[in-house]
Formats: sequence, structure tokens, C-alpha cells
Amino acid sequence: MAGHEHSHDDHAHDQQHGRSGRDGHGGHSHGHGGHGGHGGHSHGVAADADRRWLLSALALIVVFMAGEVVVGFAAQSLALISDAAHMLTDAASIVLALVAMRLAARPARGGYTYGLKRAEILSAQANGVTLLVLSAWLAYEAVTRLIEPPDVTGSLVLVTALVGIVVNLAAAWCMSKANRSSLNVEGAFQHVVTDLYAFIATAVAGLIILLTGFAQADAIASLIVVVLMLRAGIGLVRDSGRIFLEAAPAGIDPDEVADRLVAQPLVEEIHDLHIWEITSNQPALSAHILVTPGGDCHAVRRELQRKLAGQYGITHSTLQVDHVGEDAAGTLLQITAPEFAAPAGKGPDHCADSHGPVHRAGPHEH
Repeated sequence: MAGHEHSHDDHAHDQQHGRSGRDGHGGHSHGHGGHGGHGGHSHGVAADADRRWLLSALALIVVFMAGEVVVGFAAQSLALISDAAHMLTDAASIVLALVAMRLAARPARGGYTYGLKRAEILSAQANGVTLLVLSAWLAYEAVTRLIEPPDVTGSLVLVTALVGIVVNLAAAWCMSKANRSSLNVEGAFQHVVTDLYAFIATAVAGLIILLTGFAQADAIASLIVVVLMLRAGIGLVRDSGRIFLEAAPAGIDPDEVADRLVAQPLVEEIHDLHIWEITSNQPALSAHILVTPGGDCHAVRRELQRKLAGQYGITHSTLQVDHVGEDAAGTLLQITAPEFAAPAGKGPDHCADSHGPVHRAGPHEH
């Protein structure tokens, strides 16, 4: 198109980072396509530093867990055994986090155009599912012990739980030094924090048993652990599920984003808008933008990308920008009516399936 030519290298860059085939734009020209700049920012975290902190937490947890299992059976305390079981999942979650971090650091190649960044999200989801499964088993055991409580040695429970509080505080401190913006690291951290609360409940139960002989306190402490595990597990499964289902990041409303973009000068319509997360805190956006005939497509694209980066933190954006009424090689049909009317239930003619609402200036339905 006259006046809007660009180099082959720019076009290759657009194609390399575009979502052709993903959004149904495989047949569209990317003559005015543009990708958000990536210079000066990093998608990664300080992996080496994070690994050191995670390994320190792992060592603390594994050593204490081994001793807690022995004491738990000796004291016949389900609370201690459940805490030890949860610490086993703590250790497993940290190992998964370490493996996922290494996989996520591998460069993109072959068919994995985003690399293996979502290995972190797989790890977080595995942590969440593990918490849910383990909480179901512990709930059953706790209810059984409420009905028929065994003789529990309160002093052993109290002392072990107090040591466990110190160990978990140290482990949580180590993990707080890692990058918790990663859902993967946050998942492992949630395991440890949940265990810290569990040890506090277990210590209270041990003190009650020691002072009053009320053996059911041990099972009650286990049920408190179960509630905490359910809360953390549901949160991790929900958050990782949103990423796998490519929902918009929490706190970003796609309709609001589109309405703000379409209100910019020269922008007439926005459709095929998609906002998703590649992995934790790496939002991405793609959209088809129609601008006023004669408008500077590239200037509009740059301004929209600046707003996306500044207002929403979306620095990975791919925008296909075309003029209203432009007919490139017969593939882009005209919108002739001033109100841009389209047949009921259909999007613009040049995009048979717009994959979502069409946004135009002025009041409109989403």
C-alpha cells in the first residue's frame, strides 16, 4: 500500500511474533502489523539466585521432615504425620519449581515458539492438585480420629510443632527471597506458608493435650490444616487454569482495554482482540485495528502500543492495522455505512469470524 511500505525484515519480525492461525488471521495481510518492543526488558527471573534460595528451603524441609515422621508415629499424632505429609509435598513442590525454572529458561525453538515457559504453570497446577488430593485424605483420617481418638503424647507433639514453626519460618524466609511473581515459585511458597500455619495449629493442639488430655485436639488441628490446604490448592488450580485456558490476566478487562483503544484518534474499530498470559506476569495481546482512511497506520500502532505498555503493562502486543475501506489484493472488503452496520450475528465482512466483540467509538454492546 502506497505510503506505508516497510522492510522485509520488519515483515519477517511481525510474522515471527504474530499469532497467525491462532486467531483466525492466517489469511490476512500483515502489511501494517506491528509487534510490541521487547528491548530493555526481560521475561526471565534471576534463576540462579532463585535456585539458591529454593535449595536452601528444600534442605531445611527435608531434614526436619525425616525427623517429624519418626516422632509422629512414636507420639501417635495424626497432626504431626499430616504435617510431615504436607512437608513432603513442600519438598516436591520446590523440586518441581526448580525443574520448571530450568525448563522455562530454555530458548524458544522448533514448534515451541514460546519456549517451555509454561512448564512453570504446569508445576504450579501440580502443586495445587497435590494439595487438594492430600487434604481429602487427611480430612477422612481426621474425622475417623475424632470418633475414635488414639492416645497422643502431647509433649512430643508440642515440642516437635514448635521446632517445625522455626524451620518453616526459616524456609519461608528463604523462599521470600526468590521471585514470587512467578506462579510456580508462589505455589511452592504457599505450600510452606500453609505448613507454617499448620504447625501453629499442631502446637496449640499439643499444648491442649498436655494440659487437659483432650486427645481430639490432634484431629481438630488436622482439620485446620485441611482447610488451609484446600484454600491454597483451589487458588493455585484456579490461577494456573486461567493461564492454560488463555483467559485475560486477573485485573485486566478486555472490553475496557478495547474501549480505551478505540477512543484514540483515527481508530474506527477494533476486533479480534485477545489478551492472555504466556506465563506468570507475561501478558500478551493481539488485535485487528481499523483506522480512518488516510490515517498513519504506523503512528496509530505505536501510540496504541505505548498505551498498552504504560496503562496495562502489556509489552508483548501484536497489532494488525488496516485502513477502513482498504482492499488489499481483494482480501479486505469495505465497510461503507457510516455506522459500520453488519448483519445480525456477524462481524465485519473482512473477518468472517471476529472471535469476540467488535468495538467501535461511541456506545455499543459488548
